[in-house]
Formats: sequence, structure tokens, C-alpha cells
Amino acid sequence: MPKKVRKAVFPVGGLGTRFLPATKAMPKEMLPVVDKPLIQYAVEEARDAGIEEFIFVTGRGKTIIEDHFDRSYELESVLIERQKNDVLKEIQNSVPKAGSIAYIRQQEPLGLGHAVWCAKRLVGDEPFAVILADDLILADTPCLAQMTAAREKVGGGNMLAVMEVPNEHTSRYGILGPGKEHENLIEIKSLVEKPSPANAPSNLAVIGRYILEPNIFSLLENQARGAGNEIQLTDALSAMLGRAPFNGMKFEGTRYDCGDKIGFLEANIAFALNREDMKADVTNIVKKIADKL
Repeated sequence: MPKKVRKAVFPVGGLGTRFLPATKAMPKEMLPVVDKPLIQYAVEEARDAGIEEFIFVTGRGKTIIEDHFDRSYELESVLIERQKNDVLKEIQNSVPKAGSIAYIRQQEPLGLGHAVWCAKRLVGDEPFAVILADDLILADTPCLAQMTAAREKVGGGNMLAVMEVPNEHTSRYGILGPGKEHENLIEIKSLVEKPSPANAPSNLAVIGRYILEPNIFSLLENQARGAGNEIQLTDALSAMLGRAPFNGMKFEGTRYDCGDKIGFLEANIAFALNREDMKADVTNIVKKIADKL
């Protein structure tokens, strides 16, 4: 049996420039989809996959994330007084258990690889997950839970969530060179960060869910810059190929790119339509807008 994945890293130190001015004073991870911030969806997905320790790699101006995952006794007392028990229970359940959450600063936004490296001492010598809150996935079984189950079947190793993207979009993603495929698992032969369509080895893109072995940290130690003059996680992952089982998993569900304004709007509509308490009203709103087009 492979070691259980107990820890998850949440890189939340980015500047959120694509959502300015909304993100001038508020972290993009706190932008709400319906009535929950993006980062809460990510934490709930991790918790549903059996994650026990939550590690946030933050930056300046991100303390609101810490406040969100803390108790608010003043708010709770008001909700108790007003007998809003359903809301009270919901906000209490959103807070991870005491001692299970940690924060560490990424002093400079030097890329995803650097953010993961910053969590090295908190992760230690065990496999861990990385979840990017920008990638919001609507699925019956949470994406990370699908990944941990698939990883257990193959006996461990590294695993990345992958999906097919239009050929013209390969320059936006890490793209894998596929090997053997079995059911929803694809052997990863190569990884290229943001290749042009002409140079892409496939149209299978890595999205923001990773399960990684701890030896990734030794490969991130040299702090080598890659695409965009940043320390790219994809480059370190490429160096790990051949050292251990390395699979991509085609997950079941729909991914929304909430780092993009259109993707964020689409996610709000999709998640609202997925809720029984909102579905009818939102359907009517969408139809009214569509009739005017």
C-alpha cells in the first residue's frame, strides 16, 4: 500500500492581476462563486479526499484568507441570537480543526514551483497534494478523491489531473507527452510548459491538481528559472519522469478556469444551476438574458 496522502499545499501568493481592480485589496482566492470563496471550495475538496493538514503558501495582503478559516465569535454570537442555525453550522463546518492548518509566506511571486518549494519543511518526507483554487471542478466525486483512489490502485507515485484542451490553447498549459493508456490513466512520458500548438506533444493539459512525491523538493532546490522567468513546477516534474510511477488522470467532472473572467462567470452560473435552492430562478434569469441576444 502506498503512503496515504495526508497533506495538501494551496499556493495562494499570486497577485491576481487579471481581476484588478477587484483584487487590489482582496485576494483573488476570496472571490465568491455563488456564496463561497474559491479557496473554500478547494479546502472542502481536499477534506473530502481525506486530507488532514492544510498548508497555505501566502503573500502580502493575504491575511483575509487566515481570517476566513478562523472562528468569528462575534458573528457566531449574532447568528445564535437570531437563531440562524443553518448558517451558523455552515460557517463552523468551514473551519478546519485546530492544529490542522498552517501558513507560510512566499516573499516574491516567483512561480508555482517556488510556491511549492516554500512548503518543503511543512510537508516533510511524505507524498502531498497541490491544489490550485483557480481551477474549480464541478464533479459528483471530488477530483482529488478520484486521484487518491486511482493512485492507490497503481501503488503510489506521482499523479496529475489532465484534460483535453483545444490545440490552439496548448500555450496556456503544461502539456504532457502520453504513453500507455489504461482506463482513465495515462502514462506520462514527457512534460512541456506552455508549448506552441506546433510544438505540443499532445492536447492533454495539466490542470491544478497534483499528487507528488517529496523528492520534488530536491529538484526545486536549484531555483532554476523557466518559462516566464519563473520557477516552473513543470520543469521539476519533467526531471522526475522515469524515477517513479508517473500518471495523468482524466478526471470526471467539469473544470472552470476561475483565473479568467469568462471562466469565473461561467462557474458562477454552473454552480448556481447545480443547487436545488437556486436552479429554477437562475434558469429563468439565463433564459431572459438569452432571449434579448
